[in-house]
Amino acid sequence: MAYRVYLKKKEEKRIRAGHPWVYANEVERIEGEGGNGDVAAVYDHAGLFLGKGYINHLSKILVRLFMDKKEDDGPELIKERIAEAWAYRQKLGYENCCRVVFSESDRLPGLVVDKYADVFCIQVLTLGMEKRKDWIITALTELFSPAGIYERSDAEVRKKEGLQPFKGPVYGEFDPRVVITENGLEMIADLENGQKTGYFLDQKENRLALRRYVKDGDVLDCFCNVGGFSVNAAAGGAASVTAADVSERALADVQENAARNGFADRIQTVKADVFELLRTYRKEGRTFDVVILDPPAFCKSAAEVPKAYAGYKDINILGMKLVRSGGFLVTASCSHYMTQPLFEKMLKEAARDAGKTCRVAEIRTQAPDHAALLASDETTYLKFYVLQVR
Repeated sequence: MAYRVYLKKKEEKRIRAGHPWVYANEVERIEGEGGNGDVAAVYDHAGLFLGKGYINHLSKILVRLFMDKKEDDGPELIKERIAEAWAYRQKLGYENCCRVVFSESDRLPGLVVDKYADVFCIQVLTLGMEKRKDWIITALTELFSPAGIYERSDAEVRKKEGLQPFKGPVYGEFDPRVVITENGLEMIADLENGQKTGYFLDQKENRLALRRYVKDGDVLDCFCNVGGFSVNAAAGGAASVTAADVSERALADVQENAARNGFADRIQTVKADVFELLRTYRKEGRTFDVVILDPPAFCKSAAEVPKAYAGYKDINILGMKLVRSGGFLVTASCSHYMTQPLFEKMLKEAARDAGKTCRVAEIRTQAPDHAALLASDETTYLKFYVLQVR
């Protein structure tokens, strides 16, 4: 008999509201036999069916629900879910580059699929999906006939599922440095060595939105990575862009992307620790019309939030002090542990301590191909604020 998982009393409310995770400490008993990564049916304390999903006793998240009673695990289900996810992206107008599958949001828990022109990059983060990777690759080849598929399953979170990190090509022969078209610009996505799966696709709409704030201005792009914001700022008519990052490889890609789009004369790169650079600019009296702060996640667990809060506050104070009166601070956080209320609280404190008055011009989040589940706070992670600083 397959696994049957029964919850403790009153532990079903979150699940009935649509949250897809069943934690091990919510379970009263497990019946049946099987192995990690197999399908388990989940019931409330009274024996009423709640859903089915993949089980893993090695994880605190015991079961990840994504099937109803009538659905059966198999390659056709995986293919159907990927096809549904792609239909949603097409409805939104995505074609050249986008996130095709966003894990729980697309009812494929632990699977990320990103499309970079005619090459796909997959990230497999759970044991259930790892055991069905062949089905995933087959579905992608049948649905899209890609030039190739690269796997970037090198995230540390795999270890919580009992999996080792892995990266490398899994289908086709291709160059992992792929030229994509985003917001009318050509950009390099490095699937092998780039951040995440090769490029930060979740900020693409925000990079386009930046353009209205930069015309004829001097822009400082901090933690610039491969220059997504920098190149969009130049495309928006910025007079000059300073792109700062600690990574030489990333800055080389900034220069390539700038040249590829005809902006080499307006984008200069600076290799530096951004915190130190901002303090140096402050001492030198340098100011900018627009300062962009898009740092990596400062906290990857709830325990790190206090330290991260201090880091975000520090860098935003520095950023605000470098903005010319009437200019803009563009600031973001990609950690879901730094919630929007907490992030906004930090910005208010930073403005007060910087002695600045800030007007909120825009509040944005991740692009809609990274759509979040309303019932799952974990899928909402990106905060993006545009503040006019006076």
